[in-house]
Amino acid sequence: MIDFAQVKAAPSPDLLTPENAVVLFVDHQPRMFFGTGSGDRTSIVNSTIGLAKTARAFDVPVVLSTVAAESFSGPILPQLADVFPEQEVIDRSTMNAWEDPAFVAAVKATGRGKIILAGLWTEVCLVLPALSALGQGYEVYVVADASGGVSPAAHEHALQRMVAAGAVPVTWVQVLLELQRDWARQETYGAVMDIVKEHGGAYGLGVVYAQAVIGAHAAG
Repeated sequence: MIDFAQVKAAPSPDLLTPENAVVLFVDHQPRMFFGTGSGDRTSIVNSTIGLAKTARAFDVPVVLSTVAAESFSGPILPQLADVFPEQEVIDRSTMNAWEDPAFVAAVKATGRGKIILAGLWTEVCLVLPALSALGQGYEVYVVADASGGVSPAAHEHALQRMVAAGAVPVTWVQVLLELQRDWARQETYGAVMDIVKEHGGAYGLGVVYAQAVIGAHAAG
């Protein structure tokens, strides 16, 4: 039952904030993209960079990781590296990033309990660390459109497995707007609008139109 005396205008503690989250980018690499068949790869790249710029805009810590970069998969996505030019990229031999001590140490060092997770492929390099982190008490939010599997079925079944274990599926725009949450938050408003216009597709075009017709501070 609702205790109406306790009802107030306040956000849920379940919401993502710049203070409680860390973003993990796992294996966004050329060879992994070659094998991705669950969706349009250009769209996955766009969503990944939109998510990366979101983390940067809100000063959310990130962990970048690759698998077998020199021997098989190639370097991290150049557009992703450009967003974080000073960021170390942790290369691994393990398919499960959560079995790599340096990767786990980097996540632990942030002190954040909510993991925003994106990567390739969903059915291997995403589901394995997601289940492992969930098993150790983390909350995991899987960015479905910044991730991809080798087929639509592989991607969807992996998402279902993670959801059944307690992960929360989200999209990159959902993460962006959940972190902003108030159009009066001026310190990040401009950056959010820039990200939307560059990576938000039709939504971004709507912002361009609104700002041209209504004014530069038209809300998204």
